[in-house]
Amino acid sequence: MKQIFVNLKRFDVPRSLGGICPVENPAQWMRSIIDASIEAGLGRLDALRLVYLPPEALIVPAVEQLGKHPLQDRVGLSIGCQGVYREDIKTGANFGAFTSNRPAAAMQALGCAHAMIGHSEERKDKLSMLAQYDGLINSDSSLSIKATAVVESMLNQEVLRALERGMDVLYCVGETQQQKGSGCASEFEPRVRRVLHDQLTVGLKGIESYKATRSITIGYEPIWAIGPGKTPPDAAYIAFACGCIKQICQQEFGFDPCVVYGGGLKEANAAEIAAVQAVSGGLVALTTFTQPIGFEVESLVRIVTAYVK
Repeated sequence: MKQIFVNLKRFDVPRSLGGICPVENPAQWMRSIIDASIEAGLGRLDALRLVYLPPEALIVPAVEQLGKHPLQDRVGLSIGCQGVYREDIKTGANFGAFTSNRPAAAMQALGCAHAMIGHSEERKDKLSMLAQYDGLINSDSSLSIKATAVVESMLNQEVLRALERGMDVLYCVGETQQQKGSGCASEFEPRVRRVLHDQLTVGLKGIESYKATRSITIGYEPIWAIGPGKTPPDAAYIAFACGCIKQICQQEFGFDPCVVYGGGLKEANAAEIAAVQAVSGGLVALTTFTQPIGFEVESLVRIVTAYVK
C-alpha cells in the first residue's frame, strides 16, 4: 500500500493577506479541494491511501465535506492534523487548559484520523525557542546536542498523545546540513545514520503497545535539501537513508515501517522516488512552484499517477 500525505501548510490565509490560498474564503477552498479529489477518484484507488493535513482552521470543513460523499468514493482518503500538543485532556483531571495549543483530544473530536509529528518546521520552531533562552545553542556543539535531545523528548510525548487518542502517526525525521557534514559517502553516512537512530529511538519510545492497532509511518525529510535553490538528494541517497530508517525500526522496535519521502514529492521526481524500494510514498506540499505558488488537485493526480503506475 502506497501512502501520500498532503501538508497544506497555511492555506488558511488568502493571498490578499499575504498567504497562498487562491480565494478569499479558505474554508470554501478546502471544500472544493475535497470535492475535486473525490471527482478525480483519489479516494477509490486500491493501491493508495491519501491523507490531507490542513491547518487547524480547515479541519472541520475538510471533514464535513468528505463526509458528504459516499463511503465507497472516499474509503482511501482521510483527514489529519499538522501536530498535537505534548499534554492532553484527561477525564476528571485537566479539562483542557491548553490555550493556544492543540491537544490530541481536540483533534480526535474534530475528526482527525492522523497526526503529523516532528515536521522539519516544527523541529526548527522548538529549537528556536530553546535558542531564545540560550543563544549558544546555535554555536556550541554540546549545547546543540542537549537542545536537540530535549526536542526529541517533546516530540515523543506528542507521538504518544496521538496514539493514545486512536490516531495514526506520520513521524518525520531527517538530518540538517550541519548534522550531515561534508565529505564522501563513507564519511557522512555514519553521521546521518546516527542522527536518524537518535531521532527514532527517542521519538518512538513507548510505542510498543500501539504497533498492533495503529499505523506509524516515518517521513524522511533531508532538511539540507529542502527549499528554493537546494539540490535534492539522488535516489541512492534516499535509498540509503530510508533503508537506515527501516533497519533501525526493525532492530529497536520490531516493526517494518512504511517510509515516505518528505523532501518534496513532485511530478518531476515521483517516478524516480517510486523506484526506490525502501520508499512507500511521499509528503506533498505545493504542486505549483512558480508564481503564484499553490496547490491544485489536477497536479496531485499527475503526481499520484506517476508514483503508483
